[in-house]
Order: sequence, then C-alpha cells, then structure tokens
Amino acid sequence: MVDLKAKPFFLNDEQIAWVEGTISSMTLEEIVGQLFIYLSVSPDPAEPKRICETYHIGGLRWQNATAEQSWEKINAFQQASKIPLLVAANVEGGTDKMAKSGTVIAPPPAAGAAQTDAVAYELGRIGGIEAKSVGCNWTFAPISDILFNWRNTIVNNRAFGNDPDNILACCKAYMRGMKESDIACCTKHFPGDGVEERDQHLIMGCNDLSIEEWDASFGRIYKELIDEGIESMMIGHICMPAYQKKYNPSLTDADIMPATLSPELLQNLLREQLGFNGLILTDASHMVGMTCAAPRSEQVPGAIAAGCDMYLMFNGEPVEDFTYMLNGVKDGRISEERLSDALHRILGLKAKQGLHHFAMPAKEGISVIGCEEHLTAIRKCADESVTLVKDTQNLLPVNPSERKRVRLYYLRSPNAMTFGDPDKSKQIVIEELERVGFTVDAPDDFYEATAKHPDDPSVALKFFHAEPAEEFKKKFDLVMVFVNMVGYAQENVVRLRYSTAHSNEMPWYVKEVPTLCVSLNYTTHLFDLPMMKTYINAYASSREYIRAAVEKITGKSDFKGTANDLVWCERWDTRI
Repeated sequence: MVDLKAKPFFLNDEQIAWVEGTISSMTLEEIVGQLFIYLSVSPDPAEPKRICETYHIGGLRWQNATAEQSWEKINAFQQASKIPLLVAANVEGGTDKMAKSGTVIAPPPAAGAAQTDAVAYELGRIGGIEAKSVGCNWTFAPISDILFNWRNTIVNNRAFGNDPDNILACCKAYMRGMKESDIACCTKHFPGDGVEERDQHLIMGCNDLSIEEWDASFGRIYKELIDEGIESMMIGHICMPAYQKKYNPSLTDADIMPATLSPELLQNLLREQLGFNGLILTDASHMVGMTCAAPRSEQVPGAIAAGCDMYLMFNGEPVEDFTYMLNGVKDGRISEERLSDALHRILGLKAKQGLHHFAMPAKEGISVIGCEEHLTAIRKCADESVTLVKDTQNLLPVNPSERKRVRLYYLRSPNAMTFGDPDKSKQIVIEELERVGFTVDAPDDFYEATAKHPDDPSVALKFFHAEPAEEFKKKFDLVMVFVNMVGYAQENVVRLRYSTAHSNEMPWYVKEVPTLCVSLNYTTHLFDLPMMKTYINAYASSREYIRAAVEKITGKSDFKGTANDLVWCERWDTRI
C-alpha cells in the first residue's frame, strides 16, 4: 500500500478519506481512465464532455491557445469530469508552451548561467502564478537532466547545465517558486538525458554511465529532489544497461527496454533504492523511444505493470489505447496491487493539490500573464543571464555612433519550430538595434525571398555569390549575426544551417568587417562558427533577452552570465 501520509503527499485523514471513498465508488472503466493524461489541442467545444464521459481521464496536458481560450477549455474539462483533473503544462522556461500569450521567463540554460539561483526561483515563481491563473495545477518541470555531451541538442536549451551542484540549486529554487502557487512539480527525464546525442522522439535513448558515475551525478540529483519533496517524476524513453543488468543479471542486450517499460529502473532503482513514493508518469507515449520497444498493445499496459502510475497521451483517437489498458487489467498483466498503488498515487496527488475541494480560479486572473511586474522581473533575469563567451578581438563594447552601419544576418531554421506561427524575432532584433542608434541593413534570407517570389527559379542564384569585399567594407561598419536554430523531433542533432547552399550569409565577411555573433537558442554554435571572435549566448529569442544582449553589446550593461566548458565543444579553434 502507498503511504499517503508520507512524503511527498503528507495527506491528512480527511484527504485520505476522499481518496479511499472516491476509489471505492469508481467503475473499472473509470479506474482505467484515471491512468491516462490526455493531450488536448483541439478547438472543438464538444471535446471535453466526450473525452471525460467516455474515457474518464485522470489528467490533462494543455497547450496551443490564448490565455482566455486556455482558461475556458480547462474549465470545460473540469466541469465535464466526474473527478477533478490534474492539469499540466510544460513550464520549463516560461508559460509560452502553456498559452500563446504566455511569457518566456528564463530558459533553463539562462537560469543555469546566472551567478545565483534567483533566476531559477523567478522562473518557478512567475511560471506558477501564470500557470495557476488558467487552471493548471501541475508543471512538467524542473528539468534535472545533465548536459554531459555537448552534441546533445535535445536538452541543450532545456537543461540547467552540466554541473550537478548548480542543477540541484536551480531545481530546488524552481520548486520553491512553484510551491508559492501550490503547483505540483514533475522532474524529468529519469534516468537522465544529456549523456548521448540522440533524441527519444526518434529512437530509444541510452544513458551509458556506469553505476558509480550515475550515482555521483544523476542519482545524487534525483535523491536530493526526492528528499526535497518532489511530487512526481517523468520517465524518459531512455535505457540504462548498467543498473538494469545489476538488478536483472539475466537480461541480454536484446532484452533492454526503455525506463518506461523497465521494472528494474522503476521498481528496483527508483522506488526501492532511491525511496521515491511520489507519482511516476511516462514521457509522451507517441515517441519512437517507446513505440519501437514493443507492440502498442503491450506498451500501454506494460508501462503501468512496470511501475508507471500514469500514461502520457493517447495515440490519436483514445479508444484503442483505452482498450489496450482495460485488457491489461482484465487479463492480469496489470496486477491488482499495481493498479491500486497507481490509483492511490493519482488520487493522492489530486488531494495534495486540493482537488477534493476543487474550484477554478477566477477568469479575470489571467490578466496576470505578461503583466508589467512579471516583465520587469524577466528583464532582470535576462540581465543576470546573457553571457559573453568570448571576445578575442576586443570588439566590445560597440558604440553605435562609431559603428553605426550594421549588416544583420539572421540565421534560423526553416520553420523555427513555431507550429505555423511566424518567427518574429528577426524584426525584434532590428527594432532593438535601431532603438540604441544602429542603422540596420537586414536582407531577406532564402526562406523569405522564396516566400515573396515562389515562382522565380532565379532566386536561389541571387544568394550564391558574396558581395564585392571592397564595396561591402565601404557600406558597413559592423556585421551582427543572430542565430535562432531550433529543432524538434525531426533530427537527432540540430546544427547550424544556412538558408541555402553557398549562401552569401555564410561568414565570408569576418576578415573584412568586424563581426559578432549572438545565439538566441543553443549554446554550442561555436563548433560551426569558430571564426566568430566575439560570441554571446543570449538563450532566448524574446524581446527581453534580445534587448539585454543589445544593452550589453553597447556597454550599457555588464555581462553577468557565466559559460561552462561545453561551449568550446572540445575544440581548440573555438577558443581563439
């Protein structure tokens, strides 16, 4: 039996009575439904009633709407659900993944670069206030992955860094901030991402550390977060052969499963060795790291049987996965004890979050999202975080009156992972540079040019040749390169990419005109840009972080962020 009076639940007798009474009143179908967290991205107003009445879901994962639409949809789900829902959002670096109008507060690498844990605390504090306002009660953060491998771009812009001590400090500060809004936290991605460079959206990941190495790094982080009272833990589709074979010596390499399907990692390591009593949930179940491991009919009940308490996302229309889970209960693959434990932890977390006396927050409260008080705090976070990695040419600070004429190259991914929304950051960069006195020339890249002239086959040829060097030097005093490379579930490693082959935006100009480079996302672009002698990591493509970078470039503010050795990408030429 799960001890609901113990950490992290700390339930009183009234709350436990609600848990037990609720469970005793449920049908088998209602019990099975509690195991699922439903991802809602549909504008269909009939969706909440249909999903809740048919599948009896236990949790909701929300994204992809304005704050007002988010409040209305979450409220509709809660009103339709017999048992109040756990409602989660990915408040990893802000509330922008929760609602389109949400704010970028501090991407984890920015918080990790700050000299204190104050930025991580503000990430949790502001994120908690804004998430609570639309009806969320659960955050899938803080991220406790360790970026050991500089080539890893899955958590490069999501992890606090590569130092376990700093990661722990940031995670704990984040949790303190979230606690002020009574938001439950969920750290991820056990047993830990950042060791290899592959993406679990595309392949089963592997944490290849030895037992001793893992215990001293990931294991120490998880144990301290458990001791700190972390309420839940998301399991990555990541195997860890060292511990799996320790607990089950008969396992062959062919038997190795991702942690989401591994009782050795979930029961033996996480529950028994680390002593975690909280709720365990899978990472998104449509990821290939899980789907390639077993047939879907086995994965769905298999995750619960192995030790997960909740299953994140149906695969399309819920009926198939729901049936698979129901069959797994009926045929005994999910034992009565395992089902009871999962159900007690789900209802236990709901009681801990006060859902036994559920009430939606007032809709007027969403006005707090992006309010001036929050923006002021975010500007301070940006000021504390933006990092000068190197300036070996002694270019900084730049006086706009002396180097006024700027050629701007904005390097971005084709769609910058915007899910249909245009990348507005180039225009923000132009506005912020002009605000401090620069005159900016920002030519179209290939994506922009072809969008304007889709039927002109000669467009590509116009990008093929660089401008004459002498003319270029007469026209410009400074070149600024802003990089906003983004990737998601399409390739294992995201590298610098120019908009077309042999493009004139490639850095042919670095020996002609003084040049500086600013990354608005990944921190390791020096691997592909070692010729940039002035390089800055700004961490985010929002106005607050772009403005902070420009203020520091022009000497109006000091650089305060710190870089770790990963920025050099194990290369000598990146340092010079």
